[in-house]
Amino acid sequence: MRIGLFGGSFDPVHHGHLLAARALRERLALAEVRLIPAGMQPLKREGHRAAGEHRGRMVELAVRDEPGLACDAIELERKGPSYTIETVRELSRRMPGAAFTLLLGSDAAADLPRWREADALRALVEIVIFHRAGEPPVEGFVSQCEVPAVQLSATEIRARVAAGQSIRYMTPDAVVDYIAAHRLYRGEGE
Repeated sequence: MRIGLFGGSFDPVHHGHLLAARALRERLALAEVRLIPAGMQPLKREGHRAAGEHRGRMVELAVRDEPGLACDAIELERKGPSYTIETVRELSRRMPGAAFTLLLGSDAAADLPRWREADALRALVEIVIFHRAGEPPVEGFVSQCEVPAVQLSATEIRARVAAGQSIRYMTPDAVVDYIAAHRLYRGEGE
């Protein structure tokens, strides 16, 4: 069974993430794509705006009715920095016999040489780089896939919430409701 691993801040998760996950699952014939909210990202200095429990819950809500997509909170459950190599090793222990495909956006692919045990990671998983339609492929990677070009960003969503603007249609309704109910992202830009 081939399982795609799609990590990120998901701060918050939005339709761009979901469209990419769905397209990658279909194009690569993956049994499932697991969206993995990062705990503490070692290469991301500014950290996350929402706590891990909120980011994880938003991903759960976003994929709850999406066959073939799932939330995996493995990195939120672990203390300390979230190293992908540790995540893959733990998932391999939990799911013997599964083959994992690491799905990396073109921006994350540029940082791959700086990741902990990058060579060991390449030996454990297939790595597929995805980029928006119309963008050039990333040099140095054989396996690449285009995903729908959607101009959405978590930064923009957070800014809209802070400004009191609607985020409807940018993220699933359940996530919009969760953000409102928990008053997330209201302090940005103050």
